[in-house]
Amino acid sequence: MNPDWPMALLGGLSASTFMRRHWQRKPLLVRAACSNALPSIDRSRLFALAARDDVESRLVARAGARWSVRPGPLARRSLPTLATPAWTLLVQGVDLHDDEAHRLLRRFRFIADARLDDVMCSYASDGGGVGPHVDSYDVFLLQTSGRRRWRIGRATKARLRDDVPLKMLADFEPSDEWLLEPGDMLYLPPGWGHDGVAVGECITASIGFRAPRAGELAADVAQRLAESARDESEPAAHGRPYRDAGAPVADRPARIPESLQRFADAALARLLADRVARSRALGEILSEPKPGTWFERTATPLASAAAIALDRRTRMLYDDRSVFVNGEAYRTGGRDATLMRRLADARRLDATSVAGASVAAREVLQEWLRAGWCVAETERFDEETT
Repeated sequence: MNPDWPMALLGGLSASTFMRRHWQRKPLLVRAACSNALPSIDRSRLFALAARDDVESRLVARAGARWSVRPGPLARRSLPTLATPAWTLLVQGVDLHDDEAHRLLRRFRFIADARLDDVMCSYASDGGGVGPHVDSYDVFLLQTSGRRRWRIGRATKARLRDDVPLKMLADFEPSDEWLLEPGDMLYLPPGWGHDGVAVGECITASIGFRAPRAGELAADVAQRLAESARDESEPAAHGRPYRDAGAPVADRPARIPESLQRFADAALARLLADRVARSRALGEILSEPKPGTWFERTATPLASAAAIALDRRTRMLYDDRSVFVNGEAYRTGGRDATLMRRLADARRLDATSVAGASVAAREVLQEWLRAGWCVAETERFDEETT
C-alpha cells in the first residue's frame, strides 16, 4: 500500500495524512467509507456467536432510567424480543471467528499490528446503546446496517455515574452530533466521550486499537522477565546466592538486613538491564492471542501446501532480532529473517517462497502448520483493498 494514495476508507485522505492530522489527535467523520461492509454479520450471526462459550459477549438493556448488564454466553431465548426497545448485544473478537470481519480488520494495517485489537460488533434495537462513555483506546465506528445517532465531545471530566452497572459518564457535554448511515464511519481518539443510540434496528462494527498504560505494560514485561529467569535450567543463570558471612549478631531480628536489600536491588537491576531480554518479553506479550483463543491442530504436511497463510487468529510481529508468533519468540537471521518478516507483513507466503525456504525455516513453518497457526492456502482469504 502506498501511504500517500487517497483512501476511500479515510474519506479521500491518504494514510500518511490521516496519521499526521487525526490519529490520536481529533475525530474524523467519513461518509460512505466502506459500502456493504460485513454483509454476513447480521443479527442471526451475532445471536449465534453470542451463544457460544468461546465468544465474549454482553447484553446491555435499558428500561426507563434503569440499566442492566448480563455477560455471555447468551442463548437466543435469553435475549429480549426484537420488538423490545433499548437493548444492545455486544460481541467481541468477531474477526477471530469470521473471515469477513478479519478482512475488514486487515484494511486498517496502515496502523502497526502491535496496536490492532479486534472487531467488536453490536446489534441494537431501536433506542439501544450503552450510554455516554469514554475509551482509553482509538476506535473506528463503522455503521454496517441500519442507522445510529452519535453525539461526541471531549471528556475533560471523566467522572462516572455510580448508579449504573456501566462505566457511564456523569457529565457528558457533546459538541457534535451526526446520524450515521450504512457505510459511514467515525474515528475517535482516546479521551473523546461518545454516545451512540440506534435509530431503528442497527449493527455497528467497532474496530479497536489497544493502547496499554505504562504501568500495566511495565508490570507485564517485568513478569515475563521474571518467569523467564525462573525457567532457566542452568543454576549459574540465576546468579550467585546471597551470602552474609561475617554478619553481626541480629539485635533486631525482625529488621530486613540492608545487605539483603542491596542484593535484591542489584539482582532486579541486572534483570531489567538486559535490553535483548526486554525486547523479547515485549514481543511475546504483544503477540499473545486474545484470552480464550484456541487453535485446531492438523496433520497437514507442508509439502502439500501450494502456499501458506497465517490463521486469522494468529498474531505475528517482529523486531530486529526475532519474530514473535502467538506469544512465542523465534530468533532469525539472514534469509530466514527476510522470509519470516514477509510472512508477518503479508500474512502469507506463496508457493515459491515456501519451496525456497531453508530446512530450518521449513521445520518451523511445519510446526506452525500442525499447531493451526498457519493454514494451507488455496485462495487468499486475507486480501486487502483500499
